[in-house]
Amino acid sequence: MIKITEASIEDIAKIQKIANITWPNTYGEILTAAQLDYMLDLIYSTEALSKQILNNEQLFYMVSDSESTIGFIGIEHNYKNEAITKIHKIYLLPETQGKGYGKIVFNSIEKLASENNSKELLLNVNRFNTALNFYKKLGFEIKETVDIEIGNGYLMEDYVMGKEILK
Repeated sequence: MIKITEASIEDIAKIQKIANITWPNTYGEILTAAQLDYMLDLIYSTEALSKQILNNEQLFYMVSDSESTIGFIGIEHNYKNEAITKIHKIYLLPETQGKGYGKIVFNSIEKLASENNSKELLLNVNRFNTALNFYKKLGFEIKETVDIEIGNGYLMEDYVMGKEILK
């Protein structure tokens, strides 16, 4: 059984631990070690996560099974003042893949989005990330291709994907 609960400042260490496990697994063959370290520090430093949580820039949720915390989510409702929920972060531990947990988590996100009057889900995915196929199976479609400068000469080479929320 999967449980999704709202995260707080007290969960930052758990979020960081999961990010430090999932990121090298997810991006290790896509990004250089230097870029991986840079992005982890930029996005998952205690300061960055505290700011996002305390200022409600993103709503964080912890994903647990019956034994332990297995992942986290970071979403933003009313993205750019539109009826859109943006999925900024969704990471589940590598050993959970293939067990149907990802689909359960996405269904929960869609329910949260619907409850907040969103008509669409959006997410960015690295153009070389194997998760791209998973998102397509869930009904997401590529809306645009973007290159986002993040400092230190690094780019995030992403697809923006969207999925209409059916009522």
